[in-house]
Amino acid sequence: MPPSSLSLDSLGPYGTECHISFKEYNFKVMQKTKVLSIPIQANPRAIALFLVAIALPNLLGLINIATPLGFKLHFFQVAILLAAGIYGPLGGAASGVVGSMYSAVIMSNPFIILGNVILGFFYGLFIRLRIHAVPAVILAFAIQIPWLVATDFYFMHMPAPIIRMLLLSLALSNVLWAIVARYLAPRLAKVIDGRS
Repeated sequence: MPPSSLSLDSLGPYGTECHISFKEYNFKVMQKTKVLSIPIQANPRAIALFLVAIALPNLLGLINIATPLGFKLHFFQVAILLAAGIYGPLGGAASGVVGSMYSAVIMSNPFIILGNVILGFFYGLFIRLRIHAVPAVILAFAIQIPWLVATDFYFMHMPAPIIRMLLLSLALSNVLWAIVARYLAPRLAKVIDGRS
């Protein structure tokens, strides 16, 4: 039976949505493409911001603000989440790798690097799949948690109460910086593309 109507709607750089209507049935097929690609055209601004975004977590990792509730607010995540929001999962992963090196060396904890790769990659992936920033960072952190707990407890020999406080600190920091990245990433992407 031939379709009575067919329409294709663009989802931007992430794919197309296809609507097929028959007399009795409606089908909606979503095709995701380029989920892992970097959607920014290479230009000097894009390359410069990318280099800053992958190196900035090293500097921001030095900033931790103690709160009255007993945990510290971390700042390194904002650069990883911005890189993931602008450059996608691979940009978030690259920022996680390069941006964690200083902290990994200073704290003698090489496991930090893969933990931040997990956070950046999955946040970028979930953003590409059009999940809102806060649920995206919560899901990415949920994927990161087993790695954090296993490596901190079994390899770094951290006591469980310190790990619990670290998880609380990271969770709240992640949510805060995901909200910031949600609003900054599209604006920075426009600047990079020369649209602003």
